[in-house]
Amino acid sequence: MLKQDFNRQEPKRRIVGDRKQNVADAAFKDASYPHRLNFYTHAPTADITLEEFEKWAIDRLRVLSELEACSFRNKSPDETAAHMKPLLEKYLPLSPNSSSSTKLSEQRRKDHYSHFILRLAFSSTDDLRRRFARVETMLFRLRFDADTERSAFVSSLDIDWFEPVSDEEQAELRDDLQAIAGFDKRTGAVEETWYKVDWMRVPDLVESRKVLLRGGKAYVPSREQASMIITEFTSRLEKQLVLTSQAIPDLDEDDRLVPILDHLSKNFVTPDSSYMSGSTVPEGAEISARNIDNLSQHFPACMSHLHRSLRRDAHLKHYGRLQYTLFLKGIGLNLEECLIFWRSGFSKITDDTFNKEYRYNVRHCYGDVGGDSNRRGGGYSPYSCQKILTEHAPGPGEAHGCPYRHFDMDNLTTLLQGMGVTDRSVIQGVKEDRDGRRYHMACNRVFEHLHKPEIKKAKDEFVMTAAQLETIVHPNEYFKRSYLLKNLGKHRGGDADVKMEE
Repeated sequence: MLKQDFNRQEPKRRIVGDRKQNVADAAFKDASYPHRLNFYTHAPTADITLEEFEKWAIDRLRVLSELEACSFRNKSPDETAAHMKPLLEKYLPLSPNSSSSTKLSEQRRKDHYSHFILRLAFSSTDDLRRRFARVETMLFRLRFDADTERSAFVSSLDIDWFEPVSDEEQAELRDDLQAIAGFDKRTGAVEETWYKVDWMRVPDLVESRKVLLRGGKAYVPSREQASMIITEFTSRLEKQLVLTSQAIPDLDEDDRLVPILDHLSKNFVTPDSSYMSGSTVPEGAEISARNIDNLSQHFPACMSHLHRSLRRDAHLKHYGRLQYTLFLKGIGLNLEECLIFWRSGFSKITDDTFNKEYRYNVRHCYGDVGGDSNRRGGGYSPYSCQKILTEHAPGPGEAHGCPYRHFDMDNLTTLLQGMGVTDRSVIQGVKEDRDGRRYHMACNRVFEHLHKPEIKKAKDEFVMTAAQLETIVHPNEYFKRSYLLKNLGKHRGGDADVKMEE
């Protein structure tokens, strides 16, 4: 995971922001943020720490991934806005000028830098550039629609491809404009301010017949101004991404940044997510070796497959043991119980063989043995979805990895049916997610199907907030959320039954 890979770096070591304007034009510009909205025209040039570089990028990627998830789930604009509001406040807040927030500049600085960091990470291929431009446009649209101070931002833009329609021309086209905007019944005047643009600039408005077409020009009412601004945002970003891609080779000289960017861009599947063992234990859960079989009903597909393979073969190869041990550690299984679990699981070998060949590795995962840094940090953290997806692909006879990525569809279907997924439409949806390389969406689709009544109850009774329903990006979060949903109301004590930790 990213944090582990860079623990060797000194936390306060500073790195220089990209000194090339759009990574191509070397002009400098002092960063100032008069508006919440940003076209990200000028690359940042100030210094930031390596820790900020990594954290800001991951926070933004969380937001973009969740926006993409809303799109895949066909959420309406209103539903998306409601779902994203607490996530934006948590990971990428932007206060308006009218607020009394003392963090306004800091918030906008993080937004500015995180955009350019991800621009570097996602400019290497056509596919990544398209997807990045699409989700960044979604984020800009969401903010634009909600910004009550956007008129000042629009006035500040240097856009020369649309012009206001004069009163004379508006009067000349009065009858044609009436069908689109209507008239003020008192004065007989058209109620809109109109802009004239080349029709190819606003294809979405042309397609939906929200503009008047004359002589290759589209006459756009002011209420559709957002579409023009958003089109301009997308157009500029797409061009800038191409320029950035041409400068990527220049980054090879900095061995601190390239690994981070590589982690961020690999498959663009989901942001990495660190997980602290001990913070994942659901209240009331019996986390013991003897109860793992029962708890496995709450496991995601990757861990369910590992558990089934262990029970079937009484053995797992190295990476499977490592992935599963760290997961069990993350759900709250202590070292003593974990050793009991693995010893009973490896039922075909002797105590002597187990102690010689396997016991040390389990203890090492918990930080009980090994190097000083390992012991100080309490061992290794459970693997995130990102790490499982991108590192150590399984070979013959191995059971680790992500079934949504590494299984063929027949084997994946068999596994899902064993987990209780029999709905053909869900299986088809998983197949489409898999084919589109949206592996985390396939996993969340299965989760939502298996917990459909509980999720509805949690929403109806206001047990879960929108932020707590964000896309799952970690196997241990899958387990915790599943256990809590399936046990709603069973472990009451104070607010324990209604507060689900994030």
